[in-house]
Amino acid sequence: MTATETAPDATAEGRKPLMTLAGVSQVFDTKAGPIRAVDHVDLSVNPGEVLCLVGESGSGKTTAARMAAGLARPTDGQVAFDGTDIWSMKRQEFGRFRRSVQYVHQDPYASLNPTRTIQQTLTAPLLKHGVVKGSKAAAAHAAELLKKVDLTPPENFLQKYPHQLSGGQRQRASVARALTLDPKLIIADESTSMLDVSIRISVLAMLGRLRDDLGVGFLFITHDLAIAKYFGWNGKTAVMYLGRIVEFGPTRQIINAPTHPYTQALIDAIPEPDPDLTKTKGAGSLRSLEIPSLAHLPPGCAFHPRCGRFEGGLCDGEVPGLVEVRSGQSAACHVVARDGADELRPVDKLRPVDKLRPDEPAG
Repeated sequence: MTATETAPDATAEGRKPLMTLAGVSQVFDTKAGPIRAVDHVDLSVNPGEVLCLVGESGSGKTTAARMAAGLARPTDGQVAFDGTDIWSMKRQEFGRFRRSVQYVHQDPYASLNPTRTIQQTLTAPLLKHGVVKGSKAAAAHAAELLKKVDLTPPENFLQKYPHQLSGGQRQRASVARALTLDPKLIIADESTSMLDVSIRISVLAMLGRLRDDLGVGFLFITHDLAIAKYFGWNGKTAVMYLGRIVEFGPTRQIINAPTHPYTQALIDAIPEPDPDLTKTKGAGSLRSLEIPSLAHLPPGCAFHPRCGRFEGGLCDGEVPGLVEVRSGQSAACHVVARDGADELRPVDKLRPVDKLRPDEPAG
């Protein structure tokens, strides 16, 4: 059963998926042989919904995001926007898709043109795509966009260059640029990982307000389940490991009652301020810290060399598929599929994030 199949029924809620990835794979040819960076991934994002894609570096998150944005064509599978395969779209229709899906990169300094002022960066797409007419109208619209991302007063920022802004201010400017064409979906690729913790929370709060006020959907990529909990508490989370989705479901269930050993290991890796809990949590949850090479994946479950629940003859046999183990929640684990998941129960391992009251909108 795929992640898409175990996702909440969008049609039952009167909605159809905004973005769908159906069996998408990405294979790169290298000197070491073919590298399958993404392997038959199924995901969907509904309008106004947050889908968090979580995993370690090298798990394939960014490659999947680039395919969703139309920046890379999948080797196999289909990427559909509003029900239409993006790679079968005609040029004009593909242009509308690209305007509807905007990308916020991890490093705002690298993604912003250093030779353009913030005003020039924001007004260029407005004028090119006919959102406004005339430079005065474009400048006024740019000022409104800066207000939306909390860069106020806007006249203090419009004539500045990226190097004259702090990291948090540059990332807000990047988000403002993503909003210029009134997108339906924003792909945020580790968009807060390079920011200080205090700035990170304020940027997440700003993104949450935009999500609620504008009804824009998010594909939110992060390696940090604490951030996923805060930003995507009312959405869904897909946990990715070496190109495959290993657990999928509502974020609150993934966080409070993870079933896949890899998800549990990610939660154990979150820093705990209580020294007594630090001494005991996650003890023995991993057999190895070494991540296998994509060029030489182990047989069966790719996580089995690191997994504390490994069983020889079971885990190193066939590759496990996603199986529903709890209502709306699926995992790709032979042991969990055989033994079943425990009843949903709260697991309080994210105390610093709990204080942020994730049951309320981030704004």
